[in-house]
Amino acid sequence: MLRMTKPRLATKGPAPTAQDEYRADVAAYVAAGGDESVQRVITAVHGLARKLDQWYDRQLADLDLSAGEWAVLSRLARSNEDEALTPSQLAEATSVAPSSMTHRLDRMTQRDLVARATDPDNRTRVLITLTDEGWATFKAAVRESDMVESDVLGPLSRGQREDLASLLEVLIAGLDETPHV
Repeated sequence: MLRMTKPRLATKGPAPTAQDEYRADVAAYVAAGGDESVQRVITAVHGLARKLDQWYDRQLADLDLSAGEWAVLSRLARSNEDEALTPSQLAEATSVAPSSMTHRLDRMTQRDLVARATDPDNRTRVLITLTDEGWATFKAAVRESDMVESDVLGPLSRGQREDLASLLEVLIAGLDETPHV
């Protein structure tokens, strides 16, 4: 189901809490015919993702990174240690046009976040790797994110976190098998 944030009129008094908004959203989706148990889960996951995305955007701005640059750093950091990627692979992995990736890599190379090298096996190809500065930036972003993410999960016990992670992993595994997604 498409999640849309409905405009809310400004009212006098305290702003609604995240829990108030969650309950109102679930009620609206159920009133429109949604299954309550489905709407409770999906609305909660969507709300958490939206709040975390807002924080991540601020964090990236503090690190002087665009979301696109973060996508490149993250993809390179998650690749095998000795694996370099081509600009085309990075463009595909981050869902941008190859020409946009070229400009993004130009900026990132100037900032010493990534390095370009000619592929020794195919001199017409360029390979992109993460520099030490790029790795340090990636690590700083992950450490800062971990603090906020830990705060978000703070109300849960270690066992509840493990249970939640296991349940979400079941859903993630099922995404490849779900024809509607």
